[in-house]
Amino acid sequence: MTIDESMIIQGGMGAGVSNWRLAKEVSRLGQLGVVSGTAIDQILVRRLQDGDEGGHMRRGLDAFPFPAIAERVWQRYFIAGGKAAGTPYQVAAMHTKDDSRELTELCMLSNFVEVYLAREGHGHAVGINYLEKIQTALLSSLYGAMLAGVDYVLMGAGIPLKVPGVLDRLSRHEAVEYSLHVTGATESDDTLMHFDPQEYMEVALGPLRRPKFLPIVSSNTLASTMLKKANGRVDGLVVEMRTAGGHNAPPRGKVQLSDAGEPVYGERDAIDLAKLRELGVPFWLAGGYGFPEKLQEALALGAAGVQVGTAFEFADESGLRADYKRELLAKAVAGTAHVFTDPLASPTGFPFKVAQLEGTHSEQEVYESRPRICDLGFLREAYRTDEGSIGYRCPAEPLSVYLSKGGKEEDSAGRKCICNGLVANIGYPQVRNGQRVERGIITAGDDLNSVAQFLPPGRDAYCVADVIAHLLGESVEAVTGRELMTASSSL
Repeated sequence: MTIDESMIIQGGMGAGVSNWRLAKEVSRLGQLGVVSGTAIDQILVRRLQDGDEGGHMRRGLDAFPFPAIAERVWQRYFIAGGKAAGTPYQVAAMHTKDDSRELTELCMLSNFVEVYLAREGHGHAVGINYLEKIQTALLSSLYGAMLAGVDYVLMGAGIPLKVPGVLDRLSRHEAVEYSLHVTGATESDDTLMHFDPQEYMEVALGPLRRPKFLPIVSSNTLASTMLKKANGRVDGLVVEMRTAGGHNAPPRGKVQLSDAGEPVYGERDAIDLAKLRELGVPFWLAGGYGFPEKLQEALALGAAGVQVGTAFEFADESGLRADYKRELLAKAVAGTAHVFTDPLASPTGFPFKVAQLEGTHSEQEVYESRPRICDLGFLREAYRTDEGSIGYRCPAEPLSVYLSKGGKEEDSAGRKCICNGLVANIGYPQVRNGQRVERGIITAGDDLNSVAQFLPPGRDAYCVADVIAHLLGESVEAVTGRELMTASSSL
């Protein structure tokens, strides 16, 4: 089944929330399952140090076409039976413009494993989601996902005009380059990142299937720009409204805040669907479309379907910690769940939607008790140093360190460590000094309270099949039965 036959794209959420289990189940039931590529190298490392419960990572490593690379990663990180409680995780190096060979191998492998496991056991399409802002890990990540046969690449949080051309070249195992955004760089500075698959190939491989590319856009201008100026084929668009979870595009023009402290969006931020239809490519609407009637509305407006995130985030199969799911679902049932669009939390400067939950970094006093530490660094800013080299800084790192790198104190106010918080969300929190454990920072869409609609009568949890059936206006038996018929007809 191709995406053209499915109306629902499952959002690529957080770091490991949209994991291989979630994407596999969504795809198996006939919609487009999407894994998140964010921080997937650090997640693989932690899964291995926890003993690889179920042996799934080992199975993915065994399928990797370059076994020497897989074995090096296994030998370095795997701990039989899992690390001792209270022992910190070993952390892989932070990405830079010129990653080490070891880090590049890990990045390739981790993306491969996640996609491979999501595609295992069914014949439907699987996608992967990246943030364009996380540029330093991009090239090797794409190649690893393509080695696993990923069908779709979705990308937001930036303007990925050069990604289609990268996909074209990687499908032929050709060397690629990508320009790193470096604050303060001059025209003579070398800001190009390079990746050559031939340097890592242990055996010759035939051409790879070029995945379809779906940029995630939030304005008509960006949609038009992607189709007119991209250096290769753009196969469709995901159009994300400001109510979607995670990072939101900032309001156009001067930023104004509501009385509650949230960014105020106006008419300039609205999407003109008539102009969108004129672009002539399929599009999916996202942000507040996790309702049966909103799916039908989107189809009536000419969309191919919808992208749904929050509903799947709280399904049994997602990677979000069970206790976080349980507590926020209870709030949703009571109608008291609340999401705050924080204009400052993310080091990227993009507004970031934070679900309010006691004991997490949504509470200011909880976050302020955390020492400022930056040891994952996915959202760091690359900048030109006084010597002309490239440095990296994060407004959520220790203030004295940030200022020593030319950062401004006002830019650090209110910033939070999103990287460690997102990894803690999925059950891999770092342990520091043998006792302090990182807390989560959960993101969700504005429609968080609406997830209660997916709960079957008498139950306090729901699964992927419940979501798909409800959105399509079908029974769970019809949704799962259709998959059984598809599987038997392919035998």
